[in-house]
This record gives sequence, structure tokens and C-alpha cells, in this order.
Amino acid sequence: MTDLLNHESAIRLSCFLAVLLAMMLWEWRRPRRSLGLPRARRWPANLGIVVVDSAVLRLAFPVLAVGAAQVAAANAWGLFHWLNAPFELACIASLLLLDLAIYAQHVAFHQVPALWRLHRMHHTDLDFDVTTALRFHPLEILLSMSIKLAVVVLLGAPAVAVMLFEVILNATAMFNHGNVRLPPRLDRALRWMLVTPDMHRVHHSILPEETDSNFGFNLPWWDRLFGTYRDQPRAGHTGMTIGLDYFRDWRATRLYGLLIQPFLNPEPVSAGRQT
Repeated sequence: MTDLLNHESAIRLSCFLAVLLAMMLWEWRRPRRSLGLPRARRWPANLGIVVVDSAVLRLAFPVLAVGAAQVAAANAWGLFHWLNAPFELACIASLLLLDLAIYAQHVAFHQVPALWRLHRMHHTDLDFDVTTALRFHPLEILLSMSIKLAVVVLLGAPAVAVMLFEVILNATAMFNHGNVRLPPRLDRALRWMLVTPDMHRVHHSILPEETDSNFGFNLPWWDRLFGTYRDQPRAGHTGMTIGLDYFRDWRATRLYGLLIQPFLNPEPVSAGRQT
């Protein structure tokens, strides 16, 4: 167990690259939709933002999620330490509660205007493929990591559970953002246990009522439980428009354009989205 934690960065990077390459190959072999833009127009910004985000995180935080769990364990901080919960129970509960926290955070980033300014960059991608899963503004990444660190410490989540959650979340996010085709029967069965690409693609619709649905990244249960689940897009998966109607130019496809989006105010004021 300790050896795994000591090699956390290498394990996470290896899993990330393996899933990313596998999804790219799957998208090439069995795409769900025809892309509206060449990959050469979108991928430099989408992949470039990962480099920026990683550098910002390393500069901003002395420890990340797994390190925070180790600090909490060394000081007996958090709910599971106070309850002296069995290790296996603490691991399972941590995986579920961390996923619920990610769901709740995602809903908040849509509903709170200041947070939406940060998160909307993820939604301005004009196509939907595995690289969309990597497209988050550095300011959102900093805030998200702060929230995650707080949740990890408050729970007293075991470090191995946190590492597992990070690996699973990265993998499932790339999977459910994939421009890949699944047999309809398999998709219907999978989406009871896992957010599928067809389920999450609805969330990237240009229609606000569809954008504000299907918030789960990993488990689909929270959307069903809290009434935010939408089965299919109104225009169908091949007919729906991806993105936001007020960022459909260079600001949605270039790294500089992505970075300045939170500081722009191009959209009309509407209920729930005041700026």
C-alpha cells in the first residue's frame, strides 16, 4: 500500500496517458458524431490548458489530494478517524462521498454566477471529444482542488481511497467525454452504473435546460436521485449543437481565448446566469 502511494504521480500519469490514448483511438475508429472543426483547431488549446493547469496546481499547493489525506491520517483529522471507522468501510464511503461532493460542486458551478464565469470555459468547446474532459480554467482548477482538499481532510479519507478516486475520476471523465459510439442496449445498461458519453453529451448542449442536467462525472446515481437526469437531447445526439451561443469564435479555440473567458462579459443577463 505504501509503495503504491509513494509512486502516486507515476501511477496517475500512466493511467491518464493510457486512457487518453485509448479514447483517441476509439474515437478514430468508431466516432459518434462528425466533428465540426479539425482537431488541429481545437486540440492545441485543449491539451495546452492541461499543461497550464498542472503547473498552476504545483505552484499553488504544497500537497494535493493524496498528500492531504496522509496529513489528515498523521494527525487523526476527519470524520472517519474520529469514528474509528474500519478501513474498508472508510474507503468505500470515501469513494461515494467524494463523488457526491464533485456532483454538488458541479451543480454549484452552474448555478452561482461567479462560479459559472470560471466553469463556462469547459462548455465553450465547439465539439465534444476526449480532450473536452481536460478543458478547465486554471482558476476553476485551483478552486476545485481547494474544495477537494477540504473534503478529504473533513472526511479523513484514507490516502489509498483518494488515490483510487483520482484515477477513476480522470478515467471516467475522459470516457464520458469521448466521441465514441456504444450499442444502444449497452449504453442503457451502463448508465445505471456509470456516466456514459451519450448521457454526458446532453450536458454540453447549447440549450440551457440541457446544459443544466446530467452533472455527474462518474456515478449517474446523483442525477437520478436529485432530479437533474435527462435521458436524451431534444435534437438527438447527431443533430444537437455543442457549446455556448456566445463563444463561437477564436475565444473558444485558442489557448489565450480560453484563459481570458472569465473576464469577458458577452452574454445577455438571464435568470440564474447574472454576471
